[in-house]
Amino acid sequence: MSDAAPPRKAPDQPWRAEGTPDEPPRRSGRLRGGKWWGLLATAVIVFVLAYVGLHYFGRGDEPTISYTQFSKEVGAGNVATIYSKGDAIQGELRDPRPNPEGGGEYTKFTTQRPAFADDRLWQNLSSHGVTVTARPVVQERSLLANVLISLIPIAVLVVVWVFAARRLGGVLPGAGGLFGRRGPPKPVGLRPGTERTTFADVAGIDEVKGELDDVVDFLEHPDVYRSMGAKLPRGVLLSGPPGTGKTLLARAVAGEAGVPFFSASASEFIEMIVGVGASRVRELFAEARKVAPSIIFIDEIDTIGRARGGSASMSGHDEREQTLNQILTEMDGFSGSEGVIVIAATNRADILDPALTRPGRFDRVVTVAPPDRAGREAILRIHTRQIPLAPDVDLTQMARVTPGMTGADLANLANEAALLAVKRKQPQVTAADLSEALEKVQLGAERTLIMPEDDRRRTAYHESGHALLGMLQPGADPVRKITIVPRGRALGVTMSTPEVERYAHSEEYLRGRIIGALGGMAAEEVVYGVVTTGAENDLEQVTNISRGMVARWGMSERVGRLSALPSDAQQAYGLSAAPQTLDVIDAEMRRIVDECYEEACHKLREHRSRLDALAEALLEHETLEEADAYRIAGIIRLTKVGEDGGD
Repeated sequence: MSDAAPPRKAPDQPWRAEGTPDEPPRRSGRLRGGKWWGLLATAVIVFVLAYVGLHYFGRGDEPTISYTQFSKEVGAGNVATIYSKGDAIQGELRDPRPNPEGGGEYTKFTTQRPAFADDRLWQNLSSHGVTVTARPVVQERSLLANVLISLIPIAVLVVVWVFAARRLGGVLPGAGGLFGRRGPPKPVGLRPGTERTTFADVAGIDEVKGELDDVVDFLEHPDVYRSMGAKLPRGVLLSGPPGTGKTLLARAVAGEAGVPFFSASASEFIEMIVGVGASRVRELFAEARKVAPSIIFIDEIDTIGRARGGSASMSGHDEREQTLNQILTEMDGFSGSEGVIVIAATNRADILDPALTRPGRFDRVVTVAPPDRAGREAILRIHTRQIPLAPDVDLTQMARVTPGMTGADLANLANEAALLAVKRKQPQVTAADLSEALEKVQLGAERTLIMPEDDRRRTAYHESGHALLGMLQPGADPVRKITIVPRGRALGVTMSTPEVERYAHSEEYLRGRIIGALGGMAAEEVVYGVVTTGAENDLEQVTNISRGMVARWGMSERVGRLSALPSDAQQAYGLSAAPQTLDVIDAEMRRIVDECYEEACHKLREHRSRLDALAEALLEHETLEEADAYRIAGIIRLTKVGEDGGD
């Protein structure tokens, strides 16, 4: 199944939830007592204004003429119809007349008959053929129509008001709502037809699952532990490189225990306005406590959990620190967060605040390392469950040639192979698809680069030098593939991967890696007498390995058995050692590299015929697989004890 993050139900909810009980949505922006009076007073004012406006400005555009003018129009036979109510007269002319009030002509009019008039009006109207109607000539809206029309702006006002209250978390869209203060979140359940992640979906990190089994068992049987006086752990910190499955593990713990799971990234709590992050943390823990026992997962917690005191802000109460303080308070249990376990993930556990990692906050720190060979095979089997595989696919062999790859890398590898099979319109994924996908993931996509023949031949010798020294050097990683097809930024690539997992490296092995990395430059010097810029990446590897040997791993007699340059100080070169020590480190690095380069050149001169054979074969075929490369070089690859066994 997919291991995508649970969905948010609302965009203003800074976390996702799964496994929570189904509840009817709550009205987060509900208007509370007392606040309705303000809305009612505003509605009355709007109604009065609308009614007055409709009464005075909605009466039409008919002018009011004098009774004298009306009498003249009757005498001239220009009045067609009239309607009278008391002394008020409405009428319509046969021919338009200029408007005495200005603004064009008029046909409909109103006038007022004086009470003292005695002009035999009825006889005049009858003699000139004027129709006296029983209905007003100018129809006016009734009181009900005026009321309904005046209610329209009130309805619009209410809709806008309620929307603002629900969206921004208050009756008025004030500062709290505009800058991130939102209403309580809405719990969401799983989408129909989906299942929760369990330990069956996690592979390759069995030792980590063993550490988390206690948490699952506690959540399933809390009374057993409480009877022994054991307390539920407050927090579990998952530390490890990216892609090792920390988020998947947290979801699997919740799914295995069958408890609600809330997940969020630490950066989602941070806003520009101070106090918003702490408010969101309080709301998250409040929701988790309502459905306890439950699990809260905070990804990349180092975003807000960095050690305090080193911030560049002018004030000690910046947003990040307030958010961190609120998390510490919630985890301390002052808010009654019993039954809520916090699982956090980071790949920088060394920079977290000590208050966050002390017992009582994160009681357990679990290291999630990249999987070993058996773990990689299990992960590949999980990620290829929905992929049709051809009979020639050997996942055991694929796990053997992918050392150091994480679960995310292996998932990407399986997906790339499936994409290749679709492009080639194949019914199944073949071993060739997986091999090409591995090259694409590790080396980059092929480039359609047309190289001059001289550059192509030089590249062939460069890669042959790498490969031949890798074959000749005792204890070196076996050569898996050689190619002069441009990939990514490289004009050619030599792939070498170990048969077995290596967790500690000897000085002999590291020197062999340096010699192999210098093989390309050495081959160019042996064959052409010059070197090119193609060895840039090789020299970076050589520099890193030699610096580690001298300054970190105690493999130099002059520097001694000490860590003169810790790994985190390599970029700030010179900050953790005296100038004299740095000079010695540089001298020893040069000595080791020069010795390895001389040995590389000596071996290539001694085996020049093998170097030429590999280069010619590369020029002809462009790519050589492992068996062909060893056969052409005339070297029998010796299998070391344990290579054909487990890790």
